[in-house]
Amino acid sequence: MTAAGIARLAGVGRAAVSNWRRRHPDFPKPVGGTETSPSFSLAEVERWLRDQGKLAEVPLRERVWQQIAGHPAGAVTALVHAGCALLLVRDRSAAWPALAALPDERLTGVLPVALEETLTERLGPERPVLTPTAAALSASVPLLRGVAELAAETGGVRPAFEFLLGRHLDANPRQYTMTPPGPASLMAALATGRTEPPAPHGTGTPLTVLDPASGTGGLLSAVEWPGAVCGQDADHDLAALTALRLALSTDADIRVRSGDSLRADAFPALAADAVLCHPPFNERNWGHDELAYDPRWEYGFPARTESELAWVQHALARLRPGGTAVLLMPPAAASRRSGRRIRAELLRRGALRAVVALPAGAAPPYGIPLHLWVLRKPVAGERPAAELLLVDTASEHTGQGRDGQGRDGRDSRDRLDWPAVHSAVLDAWTAFDRDGTVTATPGESRAVPVIELLDDDVDLAPARHLPPPAAAEGVTQLALVRERLAATLHRTRELTPPPVTDPATAGGGAAGRLTATTGTTTVGELARAGALELYAGGAGTAPAGAPVAVLTDHDVLAAQPPTGTLPDGPPEDPVLLAVGDVVVPVLGGGAAVRVVGAPAEGAALGRNLQLLRPDPATLDPWFLAGFLRATANTRQASSYASTATRLDVRRLQLPRLPLAEQRRYGERFRALAEFEETLRQASRLGEQLVQGLYDGLADGTVAP
Repeated sequence: MTAAGIARLAGVGRAAVSNWRRRHPDFPKPVGGTETSPSFSLAEVERWLRDQGKLAEVPLRERVWQQIAGHPAGAVTALVHAGCALLLVRDRSAAWPALAALPDERLTGVLPVALEETLTERLGPERPVLTPTAAALSASVPLLRGVAELAAETGGVRPAFEFLLGRHLDANPRQYTMTPPGPASLMAALATGRTEPPAPHGTGTPLTVLDPASGTGGLLSAVEWPGAVCGQDADHDLAALTALRLALSTDADIRVRSGDSLRADAFPALAADAVLCHPPFNERNWGHDELAYDPRWEYGFPARTESELAWVQHALARLRPGGTAVLLMPPAAASRRSGRRIRAELLRRGALRAVVALPAGAAPPYGIPLHLWVLRKPVAGERPAAELLLVDTASEHTGQGRDGQGRDGRDSRDRLDWPAVHSAVLDAWTAFDRDGTVTATPGESRAVPVIELLDDDVDLAPARHLPPPAAAEGVTQLALVRERLAATLHRTRELTPPPVTDPATAGGGAAGRLTATTGTTTVGELARAGALELYAGGAGTAPAGAPVAVLTDHDVLAAQPPTGTLPDGPPEDPVLLAVGDVVVPVLGGGAAVRVVGAPAEGAALGRNLQLLRPDPATLDPWFLAGFLRATANTRQASSYASTATRLDVRRLQLPRLPLAEQRRYGERFRALAEFEETLRQASRLGEQLVQGLYDGLADGTVAP
C-alpha cells in the first residue's frame, strides 16, 4: 500500500504519514515502489497503527481494496482474480464453503479446475478471461478469501465487485474513459425501449445488445433484462473486466471478446436488436488505409478525420433491419464539412432518426456538450423517414437560463439535473418514434424536415435549427433579474463593513492581545484535547432508493449548495454534515473555509475536504472558520512537495481566546461572509443581465 492508502486508513493527511516516517524509527520500512513513491506492507502498517492507537480495526472493504491495490501482479490482475472468485461464489455457492475451508496451498491447487469449469460454462471457450494458474493464484489467496467475505457483508457478489472496480477506476481517472450511469441508462432506454421488465413466463422478447467499444462495461451493464449481451474492446484487460462484471450482474447470454472492432470484428454475422457505443473520439489511426473497401461503409467511406462516422456505420452494419443504435458523439461530428456527405446519406435513407445535445458535464470530456445520435437500420421496402428529431437539453434542464447562469442566480455548470434531462429526451423520442413527428418546443425540441437539412453543410447541431425561447418569457425573465440585481446591490451597500481601525490607536483591543498575551494553538492540538472532532471526506455509499447529496470541494469554493450525489454500492456510512461544522478544502492552496448552514445539513462530506466539528462549549465555529481562512495561516500549513498544493488542516493555527471573545470575532467573521456572498450574488446577476441583454438585442426579443 502507498502513503495515500495509509492516510486513508488512519483518516489523516499524507503530510501526517510523512511526519510519522520521520519521527518514529519503528515505522514500517518500504517493501517496494520507488524512493519518491514507496509502498508498504499492509499487515505491518496495520500493526503499527494499532500499536500507536491510531487504528482500531481496518474495515473489510478497505482491507480487500488494499490487497488489490498492492497486488504484486498489478491491480487489474487482482481484480480479475477477485471477479473469478466471486463468480465461483455465485455459480458454485454450495461448493464454496468446502473450498474456503482448505489450506492455502491446497486451495490454489484445486481452484484452477473449478474456475475453468465455471468460466467456460458462463463465458464460453472464447472468453477474454483466462483461467488463472495455481502459481498465479498463490499470491491472491488472502484476496480470494477476502472478496468472498465482502460479498457476504455487502449482500451479493455484484455490489462487491462493483465497489472494487469503482475504486480502481476512481484511482486511475486518466487511464479510462467511462460512460457515467446517467447517460448510460438514457442510451439503454433509447436503444431498447425498455423501461419495464419483459412479460412473465417467457412471453417477452429477449433482446440481443452489442457494444463494439465496451470499455469498462458501463453501457452494457445499464441494459435492463437483455437476452444476450455482446461486447468487444481493443484492450484485453478491459474486455476481461467487462465479461466478469456482466457475468456477476445478469443471467443473460454473455459474449465478450477482445480486439479492435473496426479492424478485427468479433461478431461479423451478428444482427443485434440494439447497439450502444461510446466510441473513442478523434482517432486518426482507426484503419482508414486498410479498410477502404470494407462493405460496412454503406453510407460513404469515412475520411481519416471522421473516425466517429466509421463507428456509426459499424453499428448500423451489426443491427437487424429495424434495430436501433445509440452512440455518444462529439458535437463536431454533426457539423464537420469532411463528414457532410455521409450525414446527408444517413438522412436520405432514414438511418439517422434523432440528434440530442446533452448538457456540458454529462460525460467526459466534461467541458463539452456531447451529442447522442439515435439511428435505425432501414427496413427494405419502407419509405425513409421525412423528419429528423432534434433535441437540445444543454440549458433548459440544468437549472440554467438563456445565458448559462442558474435561474436561482448561482453558477449551475456543475448542477446537472439529470432526471430532468432523461425525462425530456425520452418524452420527445417516444412521441416522435410513435407518430413520426413532434410538436416543436421553443429552445428544446423540433422535428425538422430532412429536406431542410440537405444543404451544402448538412449541419445537424440541434441549437442551429431550434426556434428561440418565447420572447415574452425572455423579457419577463430579464426584468426579474434586473429587480433582483437592484435589491442585491442595495443589500451590498447595507453590508459594506465599517471603516477599519488600528488596534494600536484604538487603545489596544482584543486584537492587540492575540500574540502578546493569548498565544496560539493548532487544530491538531484542539482535536487531541477534545475541543473539536476532525473527519476526512470522500467515503460512503448511498442506501438503495435513498439518494444522498454530497458537498464537493467545488461547492465550497463556489459557495453553492451540495451538487454531488453518493454512488450506489455496498453499505458504507459517509460523514454527514451538521449545522455549525467547519469545512476546509485541502487541495489548491486557496483560502476557502465554510461554516455549514441549514441548506447543507445532512449532506455527505466529499473528497478533498476536511470537516472540523467544534465543541460549542469551547469553540465558536465562525471564530474558528475566520482564523483558519487567514492567508498567512494557510500558507504556513500548506505543503508544496507535489504537483498540487495540499493543506495540512492539523497545522492551522488560531489564538487562545475565551469563548466570549471568540464570539465577538465570530460575529464579525459572519458579517464578512454574508457581505462576500452578497457580492458574489450581485456579480452573478450582473453577468446574467448583461449577457441576457446582449442576446435579447441580437435576436430581436428586446427593443433597443
